[in-house]
Amino acid sequence: MTFKEIQDLIKLINKSNITEFKLEDEKFKLSIRTKNFSKIKERIVTAPAAAAPAAAPIQATPPAAAPITPSETLSPVADNQETAEASGNYIEIRSPIVGTFYRSSSPEKPPYVKVGDVIEVGTVVCIVEAMKLFNEIESEVSGKIVKVMIEDAQPVEYDQVLYLVEPV
Repeated sequence: MTFKEIQDLIKLINKSNITEFKLEDEKFKLSIRTKNFSKIKERIVTAPAAAAPAAAPIQATPPAAAPITPSETLSPVADNQETAEASGNYIEIRSPIVGTFYRSSSPEKPPYVKVGDVIEVGTVVCIVEAMKLFNEIESEVSGKIVKVMIEDAQPVEYDQVLYLVEPV
């Protein structure tokens, strides 16, 4: 399955009422959950594995689990979404993947688009780096760039608003 096919599949699932989708093939497994599936955002943190002790003492009672609280690092995404929703008649260009947002192809080059630029469908507006792959993000709308919603070289979440566009 190609990256483009996976993107198309994600778009189809987002437009439907499907909350969970699993696909298994001989070469890969794909599992997708929509944001309606759960109100809690999960965050996976990897840590280096520590060497296990040779013999661990057995405890009579398991330790109490710490209460789960929302991470403070997720608040910028929520603020970004609220700002975009409160912005009125603008069309949002959203990130189709999780990764790092870049406004230009390299630090020396000018940004793909800036505030005031008029864009067409298919115009490359930015790059999102995911797993060392640089994915050009193309606009699916025509209009004038009104606001850049995220700073250059910052992490982005799936479906996070990148740009606000005024239809022309």
